[in-house]
Amino acid sequence: MGLTRSRTRRGSAAALTLLMAAALGAAGSEASSADTAAPQKRLIASSVLGDDYRITLTALRSAGDEYAASVRLQVYTRAGGAWQESDRVTVGDVDGWFWYPLTGERAVCRFSTAGTEPAPLSVSLLVTPSIGCSDAVHYVVRDGRVYAG
Repeated sequence: MGLTRSRTRRGSAAALTLLMAAALGAAGSEASSADTAAPQKRLIASSVLGDDYRITLTALRSAGDEYAASVRLQVYTRAGGAWQESDRVTVGDVDGWFWYPLTGERAVCRFSTAGTEPAPLSVSLLVTPSIGCSDAVHYVVRDGRVYAG
């Protein structure tokens, strides 16, 4: 009876070891795939100017710093009945924003556009709740392209 109990214990220990190894291997593969995954992004503002332009602001979480983010301004024009990206610029510095304030409430302090040609565009975003809003950055959209304004 002692021999059977010893074999059962060894079998249980071996099964437990295999189970732990499989779990650790799965956790390791999830961590490595998270490192190579596409950056997290969130639409923070959008405006459609008639049939001419669609303008979006998107927060892009940094791959190297979980607290940092960039902001992408994209302009779309109509082509064949669908919106097609015609230009994009980075608002501020790459990874120059903080992810959590940028994706939280009241993140967009100012996002103004006008349906004229050229279309003026103004953006101000929350830096942090204690610092407040950034200075407004001005752009002009002309023929589907973004220019400093």
